[in-house]
Amino acid sequence: MSASMEHDSAPLPVLDAAAYLAGGAGAREGFAADLRHALESVGFYILTNHGVSGALIDAVLDVTRAFHAQPLAAKMRLLANQHNVGYMPLNSSTSRASRVEGVTARPNLVSAYFVKRDLPPDHPDVISNKPFRPSNPWPPPLAMPGFRETVVAYCTAMETLCLKLLPAYAVALELAPEFFDDAFGEPQFSLRMSHYPPAESGDAGQFGVAPHTDSSFLTMLAQIGHPGLQVRLPDGEWYDVPSRPGTIVVNSGDMLRRWTNHRFLSTPHRAVSPVSGSDRYAFPFFFDAAADHPMACLPICCTQANPPRYEPITYTDYMLWFTRRNYDHVRVKDGTFATDPGVPATQSDHD
Repeated sequence: MSASMEHDSAPLPVLDAAAYLAGGAGAREGFAADLRHALESVGFYILTNHGVSGALIDAVLDVTRAFHAQPLAAKMRLLANQHNVGYMPLNSSTSRASRVEGVTARPNLVSAYFVKRDLPPDHPDVISNKPFRPSNPWPPPLAMPGFRETVVAYCTAMETLCLKLLPAYAVALELAPEFFDDAFGEPQFSLRMSHYPPAESGDAGQFGVAPHTDSSFLTMLAQIGHPGLQVRLPDGEWYDVPSRPGTIVVNSGDMLRRWTNHRFLSTPHRAVSPVSGSDRYAFPFFFDAAADHPMACLPICCTQANPPRYEPITYTDYMLWFTRRNYDHVRVKDGTFATDPGVPATQSDHD
């Protein structure tokens, strides 16, 4: 165990990023070794000393609460569209695109507001209606002063952290530190600002978000003292992840699993709805390669005995399939995007 990783009461590895981010001698190799262990054995880790301001995280929590406290009519004016940006009402998502077996297709007890990179209305991708490259629908500034600025600042901070971690991900795969530079020239990302109201009963089949795996290359969830995340460990047991303010829980998703030919895990997890009188808030940040980068199996991750499991695919093509499987507001707009290549059954992440 290197200096960057410590034991914790949780079975999730705890990685200290301080030396790595400071560029200390040998820190990248040590951090990458710990990262490799975490992603090959658990698929989750807890990141400490990550450099994202605690004040900024608190500010995002404040604006998340304020957004969801608005009257429903105000939120519905920002209803999510086929690009999956905007407001998603309660019970309008279902965890269908999941490798988790035995999950009933019940709506998730969660509402959320989604944003992606803040592109201007005259950006060529916005004008051409390129999938997942929209302008974000924002609340009126007079109604929610500072909301947009806070959210954009947080997205920038999280994107910056993810980009700083990419060389460690490459070295963890025995690749050159700059290997992912081209793939992440302008990364795709999505911030989901979620509100979990208290469940009306202790129904074991009702979740804030049912068991699922993420679609992303990686997901970052800043911890704000609101427990509710559970992870299914390799032994099949579900574990309550303690919410340690100041840390970030990081997990790899299905896109990284595909790219590494299953070398790195995409671990099932779920959000449990609070059953007391309290509400839960969370704002996961999903980070991915550039929209049109073809993610083909990494040569280091396949051999003649272990050939590539998947054909190359782009973020855009994968997400066209994923969002239509999971979100009502995308399924009802099927005519908006002309093509939906889907994921062939022989190439499914759900094998």
